[in-house]
Amino acid sequence: MGKRLSQIATRTGDDGTTGLGNNTRVSKASGRPHAMGDVDELNSHIGLLLTETLPQDVRTLLTDIQQQLFNLGGEISIPGFELLKDDALAHVDEALKHYNAKLPRLEEFILPGGTRAGAQAHVCRTVARRAERSVVALGEQEDLRPAPRRYLNRLSDLMFVLARVLNRGEGQEPGEVYWASEKLGRGAAGD
Repeated sequence: MGKRLSQIATRTGDDGTTGLGNNTRVSKASGRPHAMGDVDELNSHIGLLLTETLPQDVRTLLTDIQQQLFNLGGEISIPGFELLKDDALAHVDEALKHYNAKLPRLEEFILPGGTRAGAQAHVCRTVARRAERSVVALGEQEDLRPAPRRYLNRLSDLMFVLARVLNRGEGQEPGEVYWASEKLGRGAAGD
């Protein structure tokens, strides 16, 4: 692939529009730029998570996810184009199964927090959910394959599981932080 960006400050967006991958221009307030921006923000947050000390298998997984998010963003930026392949979703599903099998069952809600890496994984989870909502909204207005929506849905689940894995790692403090529900604490689940 040749050099793709020869100039960063083009000033073409000064009028409130942005270029899509098919050379059309749309308002920056429209659905595609919103979805593209949310996916880009998710990728950036995963990049921040990658600055933490992580197990090598988690690092490799997150790096692959960043590549897939570029494919997903590219697909959103080119109406009618397919870049995100089915094996990307299968890979996330396999990782979900693998990491979730190592965790004890949840008996209470978990607060977003714990270790810095775990907390950042929770941020990634919430940004993935926002990106998913943007993609769903876009799909309600324009033709869009279901693959991007499905990928983001599963990725959010995976980021929750990875937050648990990172917070429960050997010697990690403070570890998982559970919600202290007043209602559940009183044992009055039916009140």
